[in-house]
Amino acid sequence: MDAYIEVKDAVKQFKETTALDHVNLSFEQGKIHGIIGRNGSGKTVLLKCICGFMELTEGSITIDGKPVQHNKPQQMGIIIESPGFIGSVSGYKNLSYLAGLSGNVSKERILEVLEIVGLADVGKKPVRRYSMGMRQRLGIAQAILEDPPLLLLDEPMNGLDNKGVVEMRELLLKLRDEGKTILLASHGKEDIEILCDDVHELDHGRLVGE
Repeated sequence: MDAYIEVKDAVKQFKETTALDHVNLSFEQGKIHGIIGRNGSGKTVLLKCICGFMELTEGSITIDGKPVQHNKPQQMGIIIESPGFIGSVSGYKNLSYLAGLSGNVSKERILEVLEIVGLADVGKKPVRRYSMGMRQRLGIAQAILEDPPLLLLDEPMNGLDNKGVVEMRELLLKLRDEGKTILLASHGKEDIEILCDDVHELDHGRLVGE
């Protein structure tokens, strides 16, 4: 099968630090791809370059044959670092504001994703009263809100209790079975083993095994 995402000879430098060192990777469509490595290995930088948040120093990245451009909107759902929300308004309102930016999401869809991530009962509460796990669930709701074909998830299980982890695993597997492509960066060995169709390890910006 042809690659859906192609990372070719990717280099990302910050002054004297090389965060990505000639990385070559390809990801097939409709699978969950694990990206593992210690803190500082380059996982988050790689995801930020794939979604266009950061610009490569050298190399290229294509998604479905189209070059990724720095700061150009991509059709994907993203959780990278802690999701940012307006604490004084509800989870529903936060998603509603985001939906208003694109104009592609109905009220029914907002209620649906709150139900999907287990926040239907608290969707009207101010986000400042949410636990870390609830904020993470809201971040996942935001990522899937517009039903994107691609999800980039950096430690999506952060803050979730055991029940939440099980529910999120079930959701990610369901999304994969629906044809979504998911890039999952995680420290959780069990999450990687249960969820991922293949796994790539980074160490000091280089692919292990190259």
